[in-house]
Amino acid sequence: MSSVPTFPVTDPFVRRSRRLPSGVAFYLQASIVVAFLAASSAPTPLYAVYQGEWGFSPITTTVVFGVYALAVLAALLTVGSLSDHIGRRPVLLTAIALQAVAMIVLTTAGGVDELLIARVVQGLSTGAAVGAVGAGMLDLDKVKGTLANAVAPMTGTATGALASGLLVQYLPAPTHLVYLAILAVFVLQGVGVALMRETSAPKPGALASLRPRFGVPKAARGPLLLAAPVLVAVWALAGLYGSVIPAVVRSVLGSNSLLLGGLALFVLAGSGALTVLLLRKAAPGRVMLFGTVALIVGVGATLFSVDHGSAAGFFLGTAVAGAGFGGGFQGAIRTVVPLAAPHERSGLLSTIYVVSYLAMGLPAVIGGFLVVHGGGLLPTTREYGVAVMALAAVALLGLAVPRRGARSSVLVAGNVPAVREPAPASAPAAPAARAEYAER
Repeated sequence: MSSVPTFPVTDPFVRRSRRLPSGVAFYLQASIVVAFLAASSAPTPLYAVYQGEWGFSPITTTVVFGVYALAVLAALLTVGSLSDHIGRRPVLLTAIALQAVAMIVLTTAGGVDELLIARVVQGLSTGAAVGAVGAGMLDLDKVKGTLANAVAPMTGTATGALASGLLVQYLPAPTHLVYLAILAVFVLQGVGVALMRETSAPKPGALASLRPRFGVPKAARGPLLLAAPVLVAVWALAGLYGSVIPAVVRSVLGSNSLLLGGLALFVLAGSGALTVLLLRKAAPGRVMLFGTVALIVGVGATLFSVDHGSAAGFFLGTAVAGAGFGGGFQGAIRTVVPLAAPHERSGLLSTIYVVSYLAMGLPAVIGGFLVVHGGGLLPTTREYGVAVMALAAVALLGLAVPRRGARSSVLVAGNVPAVREPAPASAPAAPAARAEYAER
């Protein structure tokens, strides 16, 4: 027996058996979306701690938030489709490694510079990962992948805000423990991705895919113009809750609890995710109409509660506004995207990304400036909220006024091809999944 030569095992079945089963790989990728977006919202309850330790103004808080949004946008527009060419696993492993670096920087941060660097790295890695994860889940299961792409980002944002608030409020080392916990999750996910089977064969064109493509086809111009106020309103609201609202909640309730800031973002994102889940089969135009109305009512109720110091009213209004956030964004994007031909959708989605993420980042920075150099925290919040309501009212007026050949295409599902829902909130549709929009 000793004279019989031995050879490495090359049986494809044996090699495949060392990889994660498809079902496990699917939920692993869904957990990556949740973890990345949880990491993005984890600093929200901590901004008050940083501000107290480092002595910066609300402008700095909004800038820290804004650079994250711009970094996500930059990654979505450049490397968002890279996994189509080099595979899902290399992109995910790189993104997880960058997130781990960001967690280490946040854990050891001693000033605003480190905070800004970490947020930029977070944004770039998140923008790169959501494209690969979104496409990877669709590779494995188109039905479940569509639903996960729609719900997981908001779920992650809500989970991260609440978990971070609980950790920093009730456990020691508030500026370290939450990041170390997320770092441990990323390490485990990195091991899982290393064991995951590749679902996309490499193909040429990787460098060409890095060039952003913009464009709005003629058929989509009117509906996009109609949806633009909704897009700006919902993303501006997300920017407000991610940067300024934690301070507003503490001011209204007269409490120094760090949990409250995370709780506000949790309620907004959580109700948005639930709305997307419940209305996923409704006609896109009607979802946008519902979201627009809910946004006006919810923000109005929130502002009323802020003026009257009502905590219950504030969180109830936030829940309604969150429903408007989820419904408004999903309805808008599901209405517009199917109107483009397959070869036009990449440019259209890139245009929507730019509108959405600029709306999340820039108004938040302007709000921070007005808090310091304008009327103060609460007056600025009122003005910001009124502006969101005004944008939603413009969109509602556009939906209510009949236009030649347009109103029926927006409000009646039968005149618009159904669409695979893209990921909402902090992560729009995975670029590699764009071809899925035309399948239904």
